[in-house]
Amino acid sequence: MEKKFTTDNFEAEVLKSDKPVLVDFYADWCGPCKMMAPLVEALANEMEGKAVIGKLNVDDCEEIAMKYGVMNIPTLILFKDGQEANRVIGVQSRDVLERMILG
Repeated sequence: MEKKFTTDNFEAEVLKSDKPVLVDFYADWCGPCKMMAPLVEALANEMEGKAVIGKLNVDDCEEIAMKYGVMNIPTLILFKDGQEANRVIGVQSRDVLERMILG
């Protein structure tokens, strides 16, 4: 199940996770973000136990988006051990995201 990341839980759920965490930086009004939503949700279900996958609304969490330099959405950032490990911007394929998560 995909997580919903917020200012309140970002540090605990993302930065302190013992698993890789893929964060989908999105906005409700963003068309390409809506195109990515079903894929992100499917990957979250399929990778449960191997990785944590979730979404962060940039309109609700502007300070986190700014901290990581998110200028375009969708931006998907993979965190490992609390650090950014990889980043892709724009609509991506399942293969790209799987390779990113599984390394």
